[in-house]
Amino acid sequence: MKHQHVAVAGAAETTEMGVIPGMTELQLHADAALNALADAGLSAADIDGIACAGVAPDVLASYLGVTPTWIDGTHIGGSSFMLHVRHAMAAIQSGHCKTVIITHGESGKSAVGAAGFPEFFAGRLGGEFEVPYGASIPPTMFTIPVLRYLKEFDLSIEDLAQVAVAQRQWAALNPRATFKDPLTIDDVMNSKMIAYPFTLLMCCLRTDGGGALILTSADRAKDFRHPPVYILGTGESCEGPMISQLEDYTTSRAFRVAGQTAFVEAGIERNDVDHVMIYDAFAHVPLYGLEDLGFCKPGEAASFIRDGHTLPGGKLPTNTNGGGLSYMHSGMYGMYAMQESVRQIRGIAPAQVPDAKISIALGIGGMFSVSGAIIFGNELALSR
Repeated sequence: MKHQHVAVAGAAETTEMGVIPGMTELQLHADAALNALADAGLSAADIDGIACAGVAPDVLASYLGVTPTWIDGTHIGGSSFMLHVRHAMAAIQSGHCKTVIITHGESGKSAVGAAGFPEFFAGRLGGEFEVPYGASIPPTMFTIPVLRYLKEFDLSIEDLAQVAVAQRQWAALNPRATFKDPLTIDDVMNSKMIAYPFTLLMCCLRTDGGGALILTSADRAKDFRHPPVYILGTGESCEGPMISQLEDYTTSRAFRVAGQTAFVEAGIERNDVDHVMIYDAFAHVPLYGLEDLGFCKPGEAASFIRDGHTLPGGKLPTNTNGGGLSYMHSGMYGMYAMQESVRQIRGIAPAQVPDAKISIALGIGGMFSVSGAIIFGNELALSR
């Protein structure tokens, strides 16, 4: 039985991004939701499904005035919102609801009502077996796999720096990007050492902001303000919650499984993809993502980026909003990656990729342990 297609009918980020000390996380969720509703030309009364992470869905539903027949509070870190899209698509196809709003809001910089990392690790395996030995925050955890990756493929720290340099070129074209000034490898290498081999400019930003998506059946989406952005394929997977217990430090099993599942569901090949968004909490993640999604062979993503293939004018434009390294990163970046994918498929991105028909957004959650992948496409992609 062939399921009906589901599409994005509304998409928006918070009105402001960067430093927003006057808004709680709940208010950021609501601001993004209201902007997405306006983008779709809908009201809260039109919504019967709600999904969010960071605040409880019942709290948000009450705050927005939504009466849902379907809710999802899946919270597995930065890729939560990719999983929300996948689950919402299934719910719409199953008839559990008709129109779903997925929201995100974080006070990552201002910390207004935000939980800290002690709460994040409390009661988790990492809190018992890794934190006591010094692996207590993301920079000190991601160093472990990246050092093995560099050694395994005979790469240098400069190869990590090149990722940040490449994404800054995209950020320079984006008026909403936090950092736009040109960046060199020397700039990255000479920035403050955070946790070897990561320097400051290899680490994501800390900002405030959020975003929201509205999903509905493809038939209904055609009646709204913008051409539908179709969900062509989805995937999700996870590995263990502890960095020390990953099966292979040079690749992410969760990336591979989620990505491959999405490609199979979409019925497309890698060379059909026009645009890529890869969650970049740190500079090494796009390297893993390009390889685990099958765009590069193991160990070849660094040279792929060095040769300009992910840059403006390259054959595989990647992280075109500037990414978490230069655009913004409030803590859970997956929503922003999908927002840029939607903008690209709509043809309205600040740094628009010409004739973009298919985009994939790959997210990461937890400490390299969970992943979600969503493939978006326009009407031409749907008819392939």
